[in-house]
Amino acid sequence: MDGCIALVAFIVLLPLFFLTICVLFVVNRGSVFFTQLRPGLNGEIFRLIKFKTMNDRRNSNGELLPDAIRLTTTGAWVRKLSLDELPQLINVLKGDMALIGPRPLLIEYLPLYNIEQARRHNVRPGITGWAQVNGRNSISWEEKFKLDIWYVDNVTVLLDIKIIFNTIMKVFRREGISSNSSVSMEKFRGSKS
Repeated sequence: MDGCIALVAFIVLLPLFFLTICVLFVVNRGSVFFTQLRPGLNGEIFRLIKFKTMNDRRNSNGELLPDAIRLTTTGAWVRKLSLDELPQLINVLKGDMALIGPRPLLIEYLPLYNIEQARRHNVRPGITGWAQVNGRNSISWEEKFKLDIWYVDNVTVLLDIKIIFNTIMKVFRREGISSNSSVSMEKFRGSKS
């Protein structure tokens, strides 16, 4: 079902997809997509696809500058409208992701999860999920993981429909895009307990 819905959504959103590609191609001087390896179902690694919203500026040591400095003006708008997530429909079509599920996080977080938090990988990661409609990047990692596990334990078609509806509302309201102290979410350093 995810694949069918993703295909229809991809076809319907194709004009928006191409418009975003054109704008980012000009602004980012040819660099349109951001890809990164992420853990999926059962921790299996896949390549996540997003639109690129940050430049690659580095300091004198060759390290990437902070997100707030690298986020472009156009990239900020792409994020506010959640257009950066559109290419993940391709991940859904490939079977790497579902439409709804815990967001796929960084590989480096895998050894930092406690046993309960690791259960978030018992389902496919999603483009949106229960944690996204209940705070997104404005809630703590602990709260986010509790919401992810609640979803894993309570997944139903009706819940997924509710999440889709709430996601649309969040996009229009532009809520929870950034954390309270960063333009993206701070890195997860491990559980406090």
